[in-house]
Amino acid sequence: MSVAVDSQLARQAVQTIKFLSTDAVQRANSGHPGLPMGAADIAWVLWSRYLRYDPRTPDWPDRDRFVLSAGHGCMLLYAMLHLSGYDLSMDDLKAFRQWESKTPGHPEFGHTVGVEATTGPLGQGISNAVGMAIAARMLRDRVSPNSGDDLVGHRVFTLCSDGDVMEGVSGETCSLAGHLGLGNLIALYDDNHISIEGPTELAFSEDVCARYAAYGWDVQRIDGHDHDAIAGAIDHALGQKDRPSLIACRTHIAHGSPNKQDSADAHGSPLGEDEIKATKAAAGWPLEPAFHVPEEVRSFFRSRAEEGAALRTAWVRKFEAWVGREKGHRKRWDQCWQPEAPKGLTDRLIAAAPTDAGATRAHSGKVLQVAAAEMPGLVGGSADLAPSNKSTINDSPAISPADFSGRNFHFGVREHAMGAIVNGMLYHGAFRPYGATFLVFSDYMRPTLRLAALAKLPAIHIFTHDSIFVGEDGPTHQPVEHAWVLRMIPGLDVFRPADGVETALCWGLALEATDQPSVLLLTRQKLPPLDRQRTGALADMRRGAYLVAGDDQPDAVIAATGSEVHLAVAAREAMASEGKKINVVSIPCYERFRAQGPVYAQRLFPGGVPVATIEAGVTEPWQALTGRAGLNIGIDQFGASAPGNVLGEKFGFTPDAVTTKIRDWLG
Repeated sequence: MSVAVDSQLARQAVQTIKFLSTDAVQRANSGHPGLPMGAADIAWVLWSRYLRYDPRTPDWPDRDRFVLSAGHGCMLLYAMLHLSGYDLSMDDLKAFRQWESKTPGHPEFGHTVGVEATTGPLGQGISNAVGMAIAARMLRDRVSPNSGDDLVGHRVFTLCSDGDVMEGVSGETCSLAGHLGLGNLIALYDDNHISIEGPTELAFSEDVCARYAAYGWDVQRIDGHDHDAIAGAIDHALGQKDRPSLIACRTHIAHGSPNKQDSADAHGSPLGEDEIKATKAAAGWPLEPAFHVPEEVRSFFRSRAEEGAALRTAWVRKFEAWVGREKGHRKRWDQCWQPEAPKGLTDRLIAAAPTDAGATRAHSGKVLQVAAAEMPGLVGGSADLAPSNKSTINDSPAISPADFSGRNFHFGVREHAMGAIVNGMLYHGAFRPYGATFLVFSDYMRPTLRLAALAKLPAIHIFTHDSIFVGEDGPTHQPVEHAWVLRMIPGLDVFRPADGVETALCWGLALEATDQPSVLLLTRQKLPPLDRQRTGALADMRRGAYLVAGDDQPDAVIAATGSEVHLAVAAREAMASEGKKINVVSIPCYERFRAQGPVYAQRLFPGGVPVATIEAGVTEPWQALTGRAGLNIGIDQFGASAPGNVLGEKFGFTPDAVTTKIRDWLG
């Protein structure tokens, strides 16, 4: 702990934080001034005494992470980043919530320097912080366990709100954090008793501290405006080596405002010019100019930046000495931070791909072993479905409270948490994580998938049991709309491979991605291998769609994905005996195909040639490819409980049924 600073300087700094926030919100005529005013004391103590950072090297690996889970209060974070010396100018603060500014209405990772996670949807930030803490523990256990080098000493701090602890995702992740004993995680709970509609007691009366204690967290209650109490609580939390910490800070929203303190009016609306003047007058703060920063405050934060630079320099020396002591040290470190797939990995995965009949989930499990051997930083697990998802890395243990050196996770039945934790690990920077569950349960993960796409995180998720052919479990477990729900998310690659070779390709492309997430939709049932009859098919596979078999001047084109490609091939062969020339196009990734542009699309789908699609899911979105005159074979209703082969017959997904539909359509 750093020594507490002079109380007069502390008071000046807190008021600076408050009024930078209120002035920016007022200038934008939009935003949330109440939280920054209420949590300014917490932010001041944390950033002035504890947080380890170097604004000149914001990506220093051993920096402490601070996640503003209550993203609506982002002016608090922007004010702290500006004061602390990050590349965020006063003009940037004045451009709060404006077009192309560095200070958007909620924090965005990769957009504003110093922002560690994209937050705003409540519950996500604290859940991402759990992922960051897991990554840090895994890194420590790999790099220098019991060596005394202490190369991984960073902590993860998060400021969360009443809304964060209400949202279900935080319950999932914080339960797992308690189970894992993440002593490097400290959550500062801004307990101000106010939400948008009014007092939280309208809908929220539980004892949050008791709940977190039941999760296995160390819990404290303090006055969130008492600097000594805040510091004492953080000191205590830092001493917890085998439990995450929740510090419930009782605060007052819009603290210091004569008329809006403890009012929901300060939650999502500017204070108003008159109330800002009244608040500044009550605090003895200059009414003009707006965005006032006393020189004493700037000088203090300059000194803090120098302290941070010295900490980083000392760490670099320690790291270089560690690397120099043993040849394998640097390799071990780089493997943990390997962000990209090794060159040529996709080609090697395809060369090693299973070529026999099999479920694509089983093919995926085999491909995963090859990828894991080449990428030691590849880690992941399933939401209690690993035996079905085939998502376990062989010959490696699972992480546990006692040992984080393994590569497999047991997320428990917590899909929402799994997605947020994978995102948090990617925000942290170490390791390449993946998650796995059934496709139908991706419904629970849509917020985390959307945020991964927004933040350009290369998350990978394995979604198996991808259609009605799940079978006897029935419609609750049979996805029909889910593939297109996922395809609607901008920046997300949705892969649905048809056999072992396509599965290897899709894994390779997902691992090659560095700035977007990917999902793999995989079958429960066995599929035959494809006979790719066209020269160059393997090269074209990378484009997201390619010609499996066909002629230069076809009578029709059938496009299909995943388990339905072999039905298209069967229909082609049946109709060839009738003199019809049918081309078959496999579309393992519709998003990559769309990105190829019109010239490549014309190659696969010549103008004037009718197009049919086959996919065991909803059909309407496919009309963008086929046009209204095309044929879309799919399922526009929920499934049923029966063996998979029976469902295929009843819903018309057999070679004979598909051929009949295409024959009737062509006339």
